Amino acid sequence: MNIGNKEYWTIREVSEITGVKKTVLRFWEQEFEQLKPIKNKFGHRAYTKKDIDIILKIKNLLYEQKITIKGAKELLKNQSYSNHKKVDIKRIKKGLEEILQILRKNKRNK
Repeated sequence: MNIGNKEYWTIREVSEITGVKKTVLRFWEQEFEQLKPIKNKFGHRAYTKKDIDIILKIKNLLYEQKITIKGAKELLKNQSYSNHKKVDIKRIKKGLEEILQILRKNKRNK
């Protein structure tokens, strides 16, 4: 999928890119907390690349894998948690490595 280098897409553009009707996109915004396009002062939606990726994941879960909305919500929620957990583990590992370097440096200076 080549969607260009834009930062934001309209609901019409996203509908064309993803093959999901605008009414369905609006419904999914209510159902999936991960899907939160920003709205301008006129109330028009502006979707990001991240939003489009989430829409494509939802579409795959519902239409291809035939998972219920409830099941898709759980999968996306757990995936989001898992991604945060990976970031936390990397941050903890980096912190421990820094502590280890400090301890080694202090040991050499004694």
